[in-house]
Amino acid sequence: MPVSEFGRMPDGSTVEAISIAAEGIEARVLTFGATLADLVVATPAGRRSVILGFDDLDGYLAHGAYFGAIAGRCANRIAGGRFSLDGIQHQLDVNEAGRTHLHGGGDGFFRRNWTIVDASENSVLLGLTSPDGDQGYPGRVIVTCRYSLDKGRLRIALGGRTDAPTLMNLAPHAYFNLDGSGSILDHRLRIAAEAYTPVDMAGIPTGEVLAVDDTVFDFRDLRPIRNGPGGAHSTYDHNFVLAMQPAPEPWHAARLEGPRSGIRLDLWTTEPGLQFYDGAFLPVAPLLRGGIEPVRFGALCLEPQRFPDAANHPHFPSAVLRPDEIYSQVTEYRFSRVE
Repeated sequence: MPVSEFGRMPDGSTVEAISIAAEGIEARVLTFGATLADLVVATPAGRRSVILGFDDLDGYLAHGAYFGAIAGRCANRIAGGRFSLDGIQHQLDVNEAGRTHLHGGGDGFFRRNWTIVDASENSVLLGLTSPDGDQGYPGRVIVTCRYSLDKGRLRIALGGRTDAPTLMNLAPHAYFNLDGSGSILDHRLRIAAEAYTPVDMAGIPTGEVLAVDDTVFDFRDLRPIRNGPGGAHSTYDHNFVLAMQPAPEPWHAARLEGPRSGIRLDLWTTEPGLQFYDGAFLPVAPLLRGGIEPVRFGALCLEPQRFPDAANHPHFPSAVLRPDEIYSQVTEYRFSRVE
């Protein structure tokens, strides 16, 4: 379980990198943002990295795309950064175009230097304390993130407690490209969702829950991500409805296959929503790991979570956490070869 210095935060604190491994899979985790900085899987053609990342801390500090981080206190978007909880209005940081609260705010969990609580050869547990009023959220919360590896499998277990009613919706935000480079539009994807939540021009859900039938959002059968004739494509940054409440144990939510690598990723999660983002707003300014130039649609995100803007839509699965409750999410990425 090697631990090394990865860089220094602007306040001088040390960011550490922890390497963990199991049969057929290796990961590198940063204390900065509880970030999954690299994920390498074994293939017949050799070891292959399947996520995007940067070589140094400067790249992560400069980006605006949450590469590999844990998003929170509340992932995804909240309209106007406003919500009401138990009759009290709260105003959060509006860090997206000055009108939307995105992924916990401009100084959300993705920009914090977490603490190593425990580590072994195949697992690392990170912790973070967020004070009352952080980014506008009520209540002091203590959160944990455990990355653990087993044969060909990465498991992410997220947990949280609060001392006052608040919102809690954590989401892993890795950018996957199973082929290692190029566009992901020819990757094949299946999402076990009968419905999705349409959004307005700001990416905020309208409140509707619509069937995917006869739409470009129908991924119930494995198919290429590219959705238009003649190579055309309309972009995705949408929540897919897996269920209307969290599950007690992970269930199979999605499958992704790389056409050139032959790598298959099966995603299992306890969460009711899966945000699918196709990388339409890439590239970002810094060069990627190894000096690679980022490209549009160069990777995709599959983010298990509660629905976006859930605090303002009572019929959505709740993102409220109370002092007598424990927040819990378990997500697994299981890798194999395409049969």
